[in-house]
Amino acid sequence: MWLFNSSIGRKVVMSVTGIALILFLTFHCCMNLVALFSEEGYNMICEFLGANWYAVVATLGLAALAVIHIVYAFILTAQNRKARGENRYEVSTTTNNNGLFDVAERWASSNMLVLGLIILFGLIMHLKDFWYNMMFAEIFGILGTHHPADGFAYIVDTFSNPVISILYLVWFCAIWFHIAHGFWSAMHTLGASGKIWQKRMQCIGLIYVSLLMLGFAVVVLAFWFGCAPSLGCC
Repeated sequence: MWLFNSSIGRKVVMSVTGIALILFLTFHCCMNLVALFSEEGYNMICEFLGANWYAVVATLGLAALAVIHIVYAFILTAQNRKARGENRYEVSTTTNNNGLFDVAERWASSNMLVLGLIILFGLIMHLKDFWYNMMFAEIFGILGTHHPADGFAYIVDTFSNPVISILYLVWFCAIWFHIAHGFWSAMHTLGASGKIWQKRMQCIGLIYVSLLMLGFAVVVLAFWFGCAPSLGCC
């Protein structure tokens, strides 16, 4: 099948899975923002998305998307390096027409694998801090520090640690670089090509991803410094 056997097909798979993961991040960010203002509201969402069959199925589907995206990223990276040969070590002489954005874009494009590895490390950290203590603990009856549905308590505990909070912020930065490039690249692969649409997708992607990562970062910073309204201190 061309989706798996051809280079273009693999890029399509990468694009579709990447966009699906961005949509999940959007949902996750909105969910986290609830924790800023309501402990009860956030825990209600956590209970709804606990060990219910639909949540487990959705989690397995999400895991499959992530695995496919990561595997195809390694395959495409290996193919690109093999095709370029020694040319990959040459310094780009592309004119920087859009200032800092072009610099960041070229850096992200040439370091997607490194960014992907940082994101993978952050994902493992996040799964350990939250998913293991919540859904996994509820499914297998593991006794944790808090009730599995008390996600708010795990947020407070996790982000009260400055080291962990900084690691999360670094993770968000890596995701920002990765998606800022990946978003328009995916749209280009799926047909939004041409100079005009490329510029539009770059602009839309940059704004969207910046707001998305800002939302995640605000939650971490608010609980790190203890100023989230839901803590009753503001």
